[in-house]
Amino acid sequence: MADWTITKLSGHCGARLTGRSLMDLSDENLNSVKSALYSHGVVVCPEQHLSPQAHTALARAFGEIDINRFFTPVSEHPHIAEVRTGADQSWVIGGTWHTDHSYDQIPAAISILSARTIPPYGGDTHFASMTAACDALSSGLRETLERMSAWHSDASFAGSALEINQDPTAYNGGVRHPVIIRHPETGAAALYVNGDFTTHFDGWSVEESAPLLDYLYRFCTQPILTCRVVWAPGMVVVWDNRLVQHYATADYSGHERLMHRITVAGTELESAT
Repeated sequence: MADWTITKLSGHCGARLTGRSLMDLSDENLNSVKSALYSHGVVVCPEQHLSPQAHTALARAFGEIDINRFFTPVSEHPHIAEVRTGADQSWVIGGTWHTDHSYDQIPAAISILSARTIPPYGGDTHFASMTAACDALSSGLRETLERMSAWHSDASFAGSALEINQDPTAYNGGVRHPVIIRHPETGAAALYVNGDFTTHFDGWSVEESAPLLDYLYRFCTQPILTCRVVWAPGMVVVWDNRLVQHYATADYSGHERLMHRITVAGTELESAT
């Protein structure tokens, strides 16, 4: 059987995969998808039209499913998170640059998003390469960051206007991760801070941390490091949260958008040094 046709989306991240089905869970097919994912950070697979059952089977082929405790689950499929934007909403889930589950001690490795209902325009998702960002740092700043850790928290969900779980027992407080991590599969170094969930550097106050964190947030999401995914019905996008951040665009007011997301568990993050 022919392999996937792979087309890069931008210079630093993203690839479009066509020619095969994600319902083929053979080792040969999965290894091709994983290879493209680890090389590009995010892969876009159009015309897949996965059922919840097929979506689940694909996720389990990547590893153990990590159920998100804040999102509404899909009826009869509690491991699938419903990412829904109503026509009357002006804010969207994921509408800022972030990394899924960085607030967990063992963050999610892979996210798999399946398009169910898309608006007639807008709702694109942007991705930014954290490996390219790391490589673009000055040698002095990179050496400094390699010795640092930062704290991440799920507290930004508290009191949110979005339709997410507001049970106070869902929150786990802060967790600490290296600022520059080593990808467990490829060995690539990647920057691991994000504006939604990183609160401060270990040993620094929030006030002391803010200027450098703000700089890093701007630096790692500059346009040259990004790609933009334009959704189509039935499209599936798979990304590695250790390699990229993402951002959902809220520019389709008056229209509904519904996505199904499954996250796959990772391993404890290790420093790049």
